[in-house]
Amino acid sequence: MTVTGSTLVLTATDTVPGTAAPRAVPRAVRDTLRDAAPAARARTAGRAPGPYRRLFAVPGARGFTAGNLIARLPMGMFGVSAVMMIAGQRGSYALAGAVTATGLAATAVVAPWTARLIDRHGQARIAVPATLIAVLGSLSLVACVRTGAPAWTLFASYAATATTPNIGGMSRARWTHLLRDSPAAHHTAMSFEQAADELCYMLGPVLAAFLCGAVFPEAGTLAGAALLLTGMLVFTSCRATQPPVTAAPRQGSPLRALGPLLPLFLVTGVVFGSMEVASIAYLDVQGLGAASGLVLAVQAAGSCAAGLLYGTLRARSLKACVCVLAVSMTLPWAAAATGSVAALACALLLAGMATAPTMVSAMSQVHARIPEGRLNEGMTLAVTAIFAGIAAGSASAGWVVEGPGPVAAYAVPAAAALVALAIALTGRSIRRPSDHSRVVRTGAAGDPQ
Repeated sequence: MTVTGSTLVLTATDTVPGTAAPRAVPRAVRDTLRDAAPAARARTAGRAPGPYRRLFAVPGARGFTAGNLIARLPMGMFGVSAVMMIAGQRGSYALAGAVTATGLAATAVVAPWTARLIDRHGQARIAVPATLIAVLGSLSLVACVRTGAPAWTLFASYAATATTPNIGGMSRARWTHLLRDSPAAHHTAMSFEQAADELCYMLGPVLAAFLCGAVFPEAGTLAGAALLLTGMLVFTSCRATQPPVTAAPRQGSPLRALGPLLPLFLVTGVVFGSMEVASIAYLDVQGLGAASGLVLAVQAAGSCAAGLLYGTLRARSLKACVCVLAVSMTLPWAAAATGSVAALACALLLAGMATAPTMVSAMSQVHARIPEGRLNEGMTLAVTAIFAGIAAGSASAGWVVEGPGPVAAYAVPAAAALVALAIALTGRSIRRPSDHSRVVRTGAAGDPQ
């Protein structure tokens, strides 16, 4: 690595600095994703492979992605399953809501510590026992609800599930490790991860509601625990793609490095939480409470599709994405004022399409700022801020629903999006990582160009 003027020149080698181990996987990745090779093959074969086809041609990518998707699906199941199970067996939605809120608060405290241990000791070494503790917490919750145990045991059991590792963060950390020499492929991978988030949070509640309603009340929680453990075992068994653990001292603080991004994630969470509550309340007033899940799924589907499409396009700045988000969040408010459910569904679809690019761009900022070796901890802090915002947004929208009404509740996500835009426009450190530097990569001797 040399510096010439304002240009940083990286010279590819076969070993990671400070170690003697061969850099086998990244070298294979470089061979697979070399920018010139696909163009040359396209001229001979007549058609270049798409960005997602090239992405999953990376050695080991399909294996850890399969485990990632299996383990991520329960993230959208546990909350709904717990509420339906506790309310069905104990007859109290207040108790069910308090238990799930306690679990969310415990996750906000425990998750960053779990992520720090994962960064320090490796994914497989920490994620598997942490998952086992979370699964035991879910099984304990089922047993306590089933046997009529005291209410405090429900809180304790659900709090134990806070050790669930951030599977999305671990998957993103693997992509970042594998694709560090290919920014375009990394952008595609982050877009895919965001689409996977939306897909799992769209399908998870539907699957949980079906299992709890059609099978038995505890079926959703049991199925979620089984999927989580199975997926995590598959994911961690793919050792070749796991980011290396270095013995070097940890430099910098992820909390300080994120700077103005955490308030941005917090406010974005307010957008998500308030939009969901406002839509449920509005549809309930329209006599379509049973269809609220399907209407909300339209919003998630729009975000999922936009995330996949965004992965094939050039990355945009975070400020541009937040600007589009701020404009799109006014659409549901205007559609709700018309009294048309069809118009609301279309508005939610368009609003959902603006969320995925925003989250992809924001997560890219996290990757650019977090100190080396602490990426999973940084992403978990971002996710924790989103969850805190979701809780605040849900409470705020609920308060507005009880007062001015459901239509006025759509003003909460619109206002939160405007606050997010103000943060993005006034934050000096929110910029593209390449604004003040240029990175040029050259091949080592014997490395074909």
